[in-house]
Amino acid sequence: MSSIRVRIGILGLTLLAGLAAPATPAAAEAAPSPTVEEQRLDKTVPQEILRRSGFDAVPPGFVRALGSVRSYAEARRVVVRQGSALWRRAVDRAQGRGPAGGDLSRDDDRPLYWARLGMTREVRTWEPEFGLTEGQRASLLDALERTSRGQTAIRYPAAGKGLKRVLVTGFDPFTLDRDIRISNPSGATALALDGTVIETADGPARVETVVFPVRWQDFTEGTVERTLRPYLKKVDLFTTVSQGRVGRFDVERTNGAWRGGYPDNQNIGLTETVPVSDPGSQPQWTSTTLPYKEIVAAGTGRFPVYDNTSVTEIPAGGTEPVVRADGPTPGSTARSGGGGNYLSNEIAYRATLLRDRLGLHDVLPGGHVHTPVLQFGAGNTDPATGVVTDPEFVRNRLDIIAQVTGILRVAVEGAAGA
Repeated sequence: MSSIRVRIGILGLTLLAGLAAPATPAAAEAAPSPTVEEQRLDKTVPQEILRRSGFDAVPPGFVRALGSVRSYAEARRVVVRQGSALWRRAVDRAQGRGPAGGDLSRDDDRPLYWARLGMTREVRTWEPEFGLTEGQRASLLDALERTSRGQTAIRYPAAGKGLKRVLVTGFDPFTLDRDIRISNPSGATALALDGTVIETADGPARVETVVFPVRWQDFTEGTVERTLRPYLKKVDLFTTVSQGRVGRFDVERTNGAWRGGYPDNQNIGLTETVPVSDPGSQPQWTSTTLPYKEIVAAGTGRFPVYDNTSVTEIPAGGTEPVVRADGPTPGSTARSGGGGNYLSNEIAYRATLLRDRLGLHDVLPGGHVHTPVLQFGAGNTDPATGVVTDPEFVRNRLDIIAQVTGILRVAVEGAAGA
């Protein structure tokens, strides 16, 4: 009898302990600290940008939504819903739908960037009562990143006579430690064009867009391929877009398989061959299939557009880098594509390599366009004393968006005539 009582007592204590513990106590992990990127959020400029766009309400609303969930599955549903809503809100604001939320111009891409960081910081540091494993937290962050960047919202209508399908990518702001006020015109272009139709001489072109982070690790983990692979066989043209040089557009002729080490938004720099699946068949160079001659010759806007053929290579049998104005020589090793050796070059390399590995090189126009650097107006160039926006800054961004639209129009027409 005493042994029975002991066993019952132990069982009772075990059941009580189980009721008092979190749902997954053995697997729950302590929440990590905010990232370098997320830590910038508390500075004055990001808070002003959020306040002047109405996006300052996004992170607190997200916190309230998370506070009501009682399981990982429910948390994932909230994250997907809220991330998707943030993307739609940013697109709607850029395209003139709904309230502006403040006096910041609608074409501004920065509210989306900083609001997203407010949300990812909450997920990263969240410690719900039911507990989160490291894998579950990573999955929630991945879902939030993808939905709030439009990567899960690509929707083309059923193919109709003459309807072209165009896919465009943009980037977050970067070099924020140099000037935290920075906006990225490629991200602004993505918001302005998502879901729109461009009328071309070859018929209407439906544009869908996505935005990518400026982080080496995300690219290593295959975010570009995972996002683009389902669509490259369905579209008629794709263009990766990023911010390049002052005062000019460049159509980058050649992309290189090299990372040059420049720090990303996490202040991490990597110097290595671009890591891809099946590295044994990895080429050193890929090339554009955009109709670059037609794009350069057309009058698409106030900024000049160049066919950029320059690369930096280590020639076959050589040891030192050499700049080649007319592209790479046979057997050379890449050190810089036309678009450099940062993430602009890498997204172009990955997208065009994916195109080629899918057997689409000869049938799918695609490549990279570098926009001019988005500049503030005279007297507003010092980040320590300047303001977050000015009329020339807005004009420059609007002109870049309009010119990218013109370049896409010419690209669709040029590809059709090829």
